[in-house]
Amino acid sequence: MKKIEALIKPYKLEEVKNALSEMGVEGMTISEVKGFGKQKGGGQCYLGMENKIDFVPKIKLELVLLDSQVELASRVIIKSAKTGKIGDGKIFVLPLEEAVQIRTGATGERAV
Repeated sequence: MKKIEALIKPYKLEEVKNALSEMGVEGMTISEVKGFGKQKGGGQCYLGMENKIDFVPKIKLELVLLDSQVELASRVIIKSAKTGKIGDGKIFVLPLEEAVQIRTGATGERAV
């Protein structure tokens, strides 16, 4: 099992969610987060004054998938989240040692 954490632009959420659902992803967790990468958040001009934006709003998707689903899910996220502009986001794939379904006690892949 693997955990995918993807940071995407907020307005791309529906497109990414729909594309993942079409490929068979049955669950995900979504969080509204803020952060910055190499672009350092950029700047914004208001009333002739430059205002530094320290953090950029993003959506964080968390998915727990079988190893066989990870490559396709990553491609689907890239295709549906990509704008070609700075700040499109990142995908992180992490190994997952164990999963436990609280209601049933099922473990491993049965819990996913």
